[in-house]
Amino acid sequence: MMLRDPRRLLRVSVAPAAALAVAVLSSLSRCSLLEPEDCVISALSPYFGTKTRYEDVNPGLLLDPEAPRRDPELLEETCTPVQLVALIRHGTRYPTAKQIRKLRQLHGLLQAREPGDDKTCAAGSHDLRAALAAWPLGYAEWMDGQLVEKGWQDMRQLALRLASLFPALFSFENYCRLQLITSSKHRCVDSGAAFLQGLWQHYHPGLPPPDIADMECGTPRINDKLMRFFDHCEKLLTEVERNATALYHVEAFKTGPEMQNIVKKVAATLQVPVSNLSADLIQVAFFTCSFDLAIKGVKSPWCDVFDIDDAKVLEYLNDLKQYWKRGYGYTINSRSSCTLFQDIFQHLDKAVEQKQRSQPVSSPVILQFGHAETLLPLLSLMGYFKDKEPLTAYNYKEQMHRKFRSGHIVPYASNLIFVLYHCKNAKNPKEEFQVQMLLNEKVLPLAHSQETVSLYEDLKNHYKDILQNCHTSKECELPKVNNTSDEL
Repeated sequence: MMLRDPRRLLRVSVAPAAALAVAVLSSLSRCSLLEPEDCVISALSPYFGTKTRYEDVNPGLLLDPEAPRRDPELLEETCTPVQLVALIRHGTRYPTAKQIRKLRQLHGLLQAREPGDDKTCAAGSHDLRAALAAWPLGYAEWMDGQLVEKGWQDMRQLALRLASLFPALFSFENYCRLQLITSSKHRCVDSGAAFLQGLWQHYHPGLPPPDIADMECGTPRINDKLMRFFDHCEKLLTEVERNATALYHVEAFKTGPEMQNIVKKVAATLQVPVSNLSADLIQVAFFTCSFDLAIKGVKSPWCDVFDIDDAKVLEYLNDLKQYWKRGYGYTINSRSSCTLFQDIFQHLDKAVEQKQRSQPVSSPVILQFGHAETLLPLLSLMGYFKDKEPLTAYNYKEQMHRKFRSGHIVPYASNLIFVLYHCKNAKNPKEEFQVQMLLNEKVLPLAHSQETVSLYEDLKNHYKDILQNCHTSKECELPKVNNTSDEL
């Protein structure tokens, strides 16, 4: 399937300088540089979970989003990169249709109040509620998770940075040897298209890119079994996805004291009955703040509904869902990603074999476009961001400094990159091939040793069990049920 022509594309929209400045400052310590009203955004931005903007994880990008950010730990000099395998989450997207329906429900609550009800409101609550009621909804169900212009920009700029960081791999001569694999979801297909546009800009600075179809050398492959493995694992679908009790801790936290305090507070602020609100509606209101910031570059009045303490609780609710549905909550969550992990190493193995035979590497760059739900299980499989104690509905305070913070791991446009190096002056054959991993363009230390580089054979040996003994057909197979009857 070919990448479809997105829309005509390519006039990169530039958000107002003030809105961009807000994103640079992701902590209260820097709020002195902003107007007081902008501090609310900069304070809330680190807590949006999987709805976090990429620049909030890499704030330096706001200074020059197209300049490569070279991590000083990256290998250089005697070691030459010979292959790059990148797993990339789609760029910034619209809310899903389900989220938009909930937002419309919340908006309806505000507009349904009688004018006389205002007499009981404090001035501040009345002003905020009026601002929320007047704030345009701005989202329709047809948008349903589609890539927004900011998402196209995320991908184009990522392509420009990676091409500048690894110029030999992304050379124009290698363009037609590039492999592009994507999920079937339009936001992933479009992300791949936008990345190609970024490469075009790299090769032809100043020239507008042509239609996507005219830029392709080969046919990008849609492969949901690889990029949406979670939809093809029967054990995961049965025991987690369709299991009403699998997300017990998520539901318990929604009715727990931390969330219920926020429900009561928001009900008072909006002057609506507590019974009309739910944890789900509160979470949608919080995400609306993040969507308006990420998509439109504006400060929504929904941001004024919450303070930092609220944001931390709501982030934990989102992290609980990711933990139990895609992370360490259940073993099958990560084991279902074995096929993807093995696929990455098959590419690396082939490149090593070709170099050993003094052949050119047939695929110097492999780009795989997926979802947060693609990356999180894989990182869990590899042992990253694992806390000593599980995240539960009852240990929120104990987990304040947890490693598993989805917004810091898989924001929009997040990326996990494997770089294979060939080192000419190696002392022995084993040291000839080395690997580094980058998460969101920063060198990712090895989970088991904290070293920033590994001999390729050592890395394979460390993950030997996954590479050799993790078979998706067996991992995803449901336990056989004994249907024999004891009846006489």
